[in-house]
Amino acid sequence: MAFGILDRFLERGVRQGVLELVRPDGSIRRFGTPHEGFPQVRIRLTDIAAERRILRDPRLGAAEAFMDGQLVVEQGDIMELVQLLRANARWDRGGELKESTPLKKAAGKLVTLLDGVNRAASAKRNIAHHYDVGNDLYRLFLDSEHMQYSCAYWPREDMTLEQAQSAKLAHIAAKLAIEPGQRVLDIGCGWGGMAIYLAQNFDVSVKGITLSEEQLALARDRAAEAGVADRIDFELVDYRDLAARGDKFDRIVSVGMFEHVGQAQFARFFRDCATLLVDEGVMLLHTIGRMGGPGSTDAFTRKYIFPGGYIPALSETLAASEKVRLIATDIETLRLHYALTLREWYKRCVANQTAIVRLHDERFYRMWTFYLAGATAAFESGGMCNYQIQYTRSRHALPLTRDYLAQAERRLPGG
Repeated sequence: MAFGILDRFLERGVRQGVLELVRPDGSIRRFGTPHEGFPQVRIRLTDIAAERRILRDPRLGAAEAFMDGQLVVEQGDIMELVQLLRANARWDRGGELKESTPLKKAAGKLVTLLDGVNRAASAKRNIAHHYDVGNDLYRLFLDSEHMQYSCAYWPREDMTLEQAQSAKLAHIAAKLAIEPGQRVLDIGCGWGGMAIYLAQNFDVSVKGITLSEEQLALARDRAAEAGVADRIDFELVDYRDLAARGDKFDRIVSVGMFEHVGQAQFARFFRDCATLLVDEGVMLLHTIGRMGGPGSTDAFTRKYIFPGGYIPALSETLAASEKVRLIATDIETLRLHYALTLREWYKRCVANQTAIVRLHDERFYRMWTFYLAGATAAFESGGMCNYQIQYTRSRHALPLTRDYLAQAERRLPGG
């Protein structure tokens, strides 16, 4: 019975490319046909329980079966397996991985909404879950110069990860239209890469805030090594508490943090940003986004990767910012840039498998590579992208045309 259900799911789901499934009894089923650009993958299920896990919840079940060694990829790798399944149901061609019943979808949206309440206490705990796993892990796969754990910017696909992350910083800095002597706030500053870049290339003072103690310590060390510690103030503080203090900033930048805010807190986030920004200020928000309408966070991501996190649709992001009269002065959709970034991170993780297993264990390594593979497929064939939204409080705060952006970018290192 279970075999028949899984077979029907794979018959519908794998038409181009090939998936071979080896069951515990040694029987083999082959799905799909060879097709250029689609991988050929062979997997083995080590026991019947693996099949039941997958049928109960295809994404979470497959992830946990892979993590526990019940699903073994014998030809290809986990990146190719996930790519094969996702590429056969491309979002932009109307495809969808039909792995949830209407009831499960409704439950997922409800859980996402409840998770999104994201009060200060839970926000710090959620951030620690992902970012306090140890700086040594992130050093193994992020770019060596800036340690950017967010989508890079690829003007050319033949760039190195280091070059693409430098290009991202220049691209964002140009959109901030920074002037000498200004105060800049970096919400979700990570390991300090953006703050350090701005302090090195502009006559500004920067405040970087994070909820990760591991990130805070390393950001301070890196600023000192770069010789700009006197111009950057890193602090372990929630943006909501910072807004309550009454501080004001000429420029606000937030890269890869909005995904942690949670649906229920969108209005609060933009209200606090509007409070923190001076009347003639400029803000740049860089976030992962959904190309369709609002959705929900899948069970695997919620349980293992980003508890309390939610990927926003452009529509709900703009609806929340409109409430406080922040003007969206420029919107850019980065369609494939994160896919290129994630493939580089995945390659570096695979190359450093021994070191990652030594830091954590084999199960963690499998979980991490499954996460990177799934994310890559979401940006290559699913409904994910990145948005860069520039905001102002005044229609007079920026030049009349966008010409200044390219001019400023060319003058900056990495641009």
